Amino acid sequence: MEEMLAQLDALPARAQAFVGGGWRGGIDARTQDVLDPATGAIVGTVPAMGGADVDRAVEAAHAAFASWRRTPAKERSVLLRRWHDLIGEFLEPLARILTAEQGKPLQEARNELRQSQAYLEFFSEESRRLYGETIPANTADRRLLVQREPLGVVGVIAPWNFPAAMIARKAGAALAAGCTVVAKPAAETPLSALALALLADAAGIPSGVFNVVTGRGGEIGGAFTAHPLVRKISFTGSTPTGKQLARESADTLKHLSLELGGSAPLIVFDDADLELAVRGAMASKFRNAGQTCVATNRIFVQRGVAEEFSRRLAEQAAALRVGSGMTAGTEIGPLINAGAADGVVRMLDVARAQGARVLAGGERLTGAFVQPAVITDVSDDMDIVRSEIFGPIAPISIFDTTEEVIARANATVYGLSAYFYTNDYRRIIAVSEALEFGMVGVNESLTTTEVAPFGGVKDSGYGREGSHFGLEEYTQLKYVCIGGLR
Repeated sequence: MEEMLAQLDALPARAQAFVGGGWRGGIDARTQDVLDPATGAIVGTVPAMGGADVDRAVEAAHAAFASWRRTPAKERSVLLRRWHDLIGEFLEPLARILTAEQGKPLQEARNELRQSQAYLEFFSEESRRLYGETIPANTADRRLLVQREPLGVVGVIAPWNFPAAMIARKAGAALAAGCTVVAKPAAETPLSALALALLADAAGIPSGVFNVVTGRGGEIGGAFTAHPLVRKISFTGSTPTGKQLARESADTLKHLSLELGGSAPLIVFDDADLELAVRGAMASKFRNAGQTCVATNRIFVQRGVAEEFSRRLAEQAAALRVGSGMTAGTEIGPLINAGAADGVVRMLDVARAQGARVLAGGERLTGAFVQPAVITDVSDDMDIVRSEIFGPIAPISIFDTTEEVIARANATVYGLSAYFYTNDYRRIIAVSEALEFGMVGVNESLTTTEVAPFGGVKDSGYGREGSHFGLEEYTQLKYVCIGGLR
């Protein structure tokens, strides 16, 4: 216990990544600093790795794959469960690492780590249920079998908004399926991934099975797409970057899971439970300071309840406590950096100029902090609803009919998440079927869970994470025909 705490405390200053079961610096010795979004202070240093470092990590993962794929599912399950247990044992120091580099309030950091545990627990159990099939044969002297086999080395590219949970969701499934992993955390938040690597090693996961390389996305992502031994890339991030990865992966025909941008509508019908709807909008819009791909981007409220809903939402948003994630009681931490905060305020200024009215908040505070905002009189042609906000601004529009709001909600290139609130059971069926999104929440806005598939359609990407569907993404089918049996 004490030794592990000491290693976690020393991690930010180690300036090493985790490759082949050991801690290594980059081949060319470059480093990059990790900054606290709340203060701008340096909280750690990591290697700024490049293509040669990725090659070394991929080779280590490929060497480990030969034995890991043949490790019985029960043994893989036990190791993943040990990893899960260690995260729980060291939850507080891990949460402080996560908050220091990402900025979210400590309670949100704890929740993210518990979510990470949930993914590892689920996939540890599901690894023992990765079944194949027996097909009724077309002739009496044959047996037809279908097996699921692991793909091989997986390149994982994780975002900065959920730096622990996204590593666990991707790597947990890959390892459960028998794949090995080279993970690339975001340049802004590498320490959480390295802390997870430390615990994976302590859990007994063999050398080379789980590796972490640190550095800038373009160089490392390009090395992933170019390497012939990387058989799959799982990426969470922007739509333009996802499309670039898909283009670059074409020559080696890699499997891809792409969880990209979103522009989630939240629809409030006039028969909705307004208290529930406001609570849902607050949770969806302002969690992690609005920096989530499934955050509500556009709020549509039916005319009969628009004034009441807007008033309640503005009152609750104005009461949110903004501050350092390390401060007790903070509900909204900083954005990931000052540039992101500047961008959100510029977006709000343009919305004002285009006719939107601010009901609450929107002030640019010091550093990377922005006061959460609620705006109304928003029309569909405004820039703010045509872009992914990725910040604490809640834009409200009014609608009259179900047909109208479905058309407006679907009028986006994105198709990740959508939410709506109603007490009409007929409308629940009709609207959930009409919305062109990969995930739909009905009277609920926090829909993500390890047991259900996560992913989108259209420019929000393809592939699914979480659930048994997410596990199958790391496998390929092999058909075996056994003849001459009669």
